[in-house]
Amino acid sequence: MSPATVAVIAHRKKTLGGGLDELRRLITDEGCDTLLWYEVSKSRKAVKKARRAREAGADLVFVWGGDGMVQRCVAALAGSGTAVAIVPAGTANLLAANLGIPQDIAEAVRIGFHGPQRKLDLGKVNGEHFAVMAGAGFDAAMIEQADRKLKDQFGRLAYVWTGLRHINDDAVPVKIKIDGTKWFQGEASCVLLGNVSTITGGIRAFDDAKPDDGWMEVGVATAEGALDWARTLGRMAAGRSDRSPFVQITRAKAVDITFGAKVRYELDGGSRDKARRLKARIDPGALILCVPEPA
Repeated sequence: MSPATVAVIAHRKKTLGGGLDELRRLITDEGCDTLLWYEVSKSRKAVKKARRAREAGADLVFVWGGDGMVQRCVAALAGSGTAVAIVPAGTANLLAANLGIPQDIAEAVRIGFHGPQRKLDLGKVNGEHFAVMAGAGFDAAMIEQADRKLKDQFGRLAYVWTGLRHINDDAVPVKIKIDGTKWFQGEASCVLLGNVSTITGGIRAFDDAKPDDGWMEVGVATAEGALDWARTLGRMAAGRSDRSPFVQITRAKAVDITFGAKVRYELDGGSRDKARRLKARIDPGALILCVPEPA
């Protein structure tokens, strides 16, 4: 039985296959009583559209774009009971890739209408939800400088290019509490919070992460300079990032991070204003996502 009300929230600058015309045709072929259609020019404008779809009683929301679009939409739909389907039309489609949703419009639509609906956790940092990861330090600086033009031109390699500019950045003093207990105190070049295993640039940072286990992965890197980062990224490429001498990893329900100075942070690849403190927690089962059938 098709959902009565379907909404599409699309980043009009993103392209995939036959574009939004093909998406509309495929959705209407599936059948629904009402189709709500919203297009935005920037991902941050998607929040109002997602809220509008929620208020209109949408049973299923298709999100066309990358992780930034998905993050903005799920933040607005978290806990609503509205199912979300991803059409991965962005440069970075980490949530889709981690869950096996292909960059194929027809298959993404089929999954939306006929795939299993899975309850997934969301992280929450300073009051805002994320689905994939949050980071501060090296990670956030790398993402901030990978602007739209660079990503459109080089894709994921844009993050490699900007990352090389920051491998010699100074570490900053950091204090991290895990579920109320001091876990780390010292200088760190990067702090990561993860909900899935593979993060920006296709790096497998959290080998044991699961998006529905009720836990948030926490990582801190103390690498400084090209040699340290080469060893750290080499360990990640080999498949066990927690074996690097410059990485500590744990998991938590709640995380309180205090930096010695204000730092830029990011959520799902979207840069945020600088902050000196990040308060994070896991929000179990907050998202209903349409996913492929298990292999």
